[in-house]
Amino acid sequence: MRIGVILRPLLVAILLAMVLRPDWFRPVFEPFAPAGGPVIYERASLLSLSLSHLGIVALASLAATIVAVTLAILVTRPAGAAFRPLSRTITNMGQTFPPVAVLALTVPALGFGTGPTLVALFLYGLLPIFENAFTALTTLPPATMDAARGIGLNRWQRLIRVELPLALPVTLTGIRLSIVIALGTATIGSTVAARTLGEVIIAGLLTNNTAFVLQGGLIVGLFAVLIYDALVQLEGYLARRMGG
Repeated sequence: MRIGVILRPLLVAILLAMVLRPDWFRPVFEPFAPAGGPVIYERASLLSLSLSHLGIVALASLAATIVAVTLAILVTRPAGAAFRPLSRTITNMGQTFPPVAVLALTVPALGFGTGPTLVALFLYGLLPIFENAFTALTTLPPATMDAARGIGLNRWQRLIRVELPLALPVTLTGIRLSIVIALGTATIGSTVAARTLGEVIIAGLLTNNTAFVLQGGLIVGLFAVLIYDALVQLEGYLARRMGG
């Protein structure tokens, strides 16, 4: 769902204020804090936690996009058609294992910190990107493909100049879903010492401080809504451009 023209800058302003000037929201969260307990999370900078959170999501999503789109391209070529079942098995792997289980399995190998979180988000983000890229590449307009062959484009040229541009809007839908899922899922990374906004939420759960939980949850939610909206706008622009 797209955000209204007036609502969008308002949400951006609220998000920036919550990250940069959290004390402004003390009256809002105070009723949810325990008696005599802290209202605003101050053990770490919310700005640094937000930037770290977004960085982890961006890195994991970029890796998932590269791998998933490359895999979709390979299995939609005649030589790779036989590997379609295997590709679906690989991309379903992240959805089969919950992120918490992935964290538990990777911590012994990678140690505590960002590494296990990146692996969990990477695996969890593969499926929507792969499925959308695969669908887009296998449903291209036959007339367009025939025209590309007719003007003498080879397979590589058709892929770069015709197939990928036409498949981009649908592929971006999968990337959008993957990123939004990762934004929420990344909070569990704080259970293995990754610097994410989950640190605020976990601190609230451990101290029975609902104010912390709401603070961290609202920031993550605002990031998800605004990034989702930005990607929807981008998809719409690309779809109009391709249609034009």
